[in-house]
Amino acid sequence: MVTRLVGLLFLCSLSFSQECNRDLLENIDYPGGDIMFLYAPDVEYCQRLCTQHPACLFFTFIRADWTQDNSHFYCYLKSNPTPARKPLLGVTSGESLKHCPPDLNPCQVEVYQNVDFKGADYRALFTADYQECQRACTHDPGCRFFTFLKVDFTPERYRYKCHLKFSSDVPRPPTVERKTGVTSGFSHRLQITQDFHPTCESKLFLSTDSPGNDIEKLPSPSPELCQTLCSAHPLCTYYSYISPDLSCYLKNNPNEMVIRSKEGSTSGFPARFCQPDKNWITVAHEGIDFTGSDIRFELLSDAESCQRNCTDDHNCQFYTYVDENFSVREYRGRCYLKRVISVPIIPEVTKLSTAVSGFSLRNCAA
Repeated sequence: MVTRLVGLLFLCSLSFSQECNRDLLENIDYPGGDIMFLYAPDVEYCQRLCTQHPACLFFTFIRADWTQDNSHFYCYLKSNPTPARKPLLGVTSGESLKHCPPDLNPCQVEVYQNVDFKGADYRALFTADYQECQRACTHDPGCRFFTFLKVDFTPERYRYKCHLKFSSDVPRPPTVERKTGVTSGFSHRLQITQDFHPTCESKLFLSTDSPGNDIEKLPSPSPELCQTLCSAHPLCTYYSYISPDLSCYLKNNPNEMVIRSKEGSTSGFPARFCQPDKNWITVAHEGIDFTGSDIRFELLSDAESCQRNCTDDHNCQFYTYVDENFSVREYRGRCYLKRVISVPIIPEVTKLSTAVSGFSLRNCAA
């Protein structure tokens, strides 16, 4: 948290235009200032990624008609507050929409012919067409995007195969650390997908560990968030939370579960066909730092004010407040508002003439 980068991002946010600008510039590149690149199937999706990244101000998207190399579907996220413009065929550039009215549940109706969303598979089935594949994805709680293999795909035995794919939609801090003099927590309006009712009553097995069968290790300030992460993952059959390490271990073994007594560990099961309890969202974690992912900071009097500011800001998902006990005086009173990307992150997007790809329609109006 306490780095020169934080100050730089704060200055950048002051320099960035406060107006909503949705204009897209075809065949214009914003050179330099790259934070990272992610894959996107089109420029509008690239703009969504930039909008949700805490530091992204501008972006350049490499379209399918790009001819210089195989960098198709690259979405370059950029932090330059005043980028230069350079003509370049095959790219489209634009601004983050952070200052536009929020789209809290984006409906991604686009279907991409001759495009493969590679990776992130957790289930496959055969369907008659891509429309049925999309319906299967929409009605499967774990599915966020899909790829369907058409009638002319080779080898023949994989034709009509529908691949359902997962990307977590639970906003969580990428790094969680113990640190004296800080308090961290979540926006009370945090968007968590709700697929079922009623709310489940959480059952946590204290001082219990389930060793082995790990599929993912994630940072977490609490076992309750760990349960929510497990509930969101279609392959998670149970979890163990290790309190001293602030680590959440998602596990997969549908055949057996070995448990043992262990202090500082909490284990449990995912909530299936009901909504996990969301009371963990309201908990303030003293002595815990959600490091990085800063949108900006503000000077405030206490952690409660910081939490309210985060809740009132539609871009903020979680926060860290620095109090009077922090070791570096100049950082005291700072409220760091934070967020991460919550739209699906596709591991790779490539051209494939025998494939169709798209997204779940769960967020779309009936």
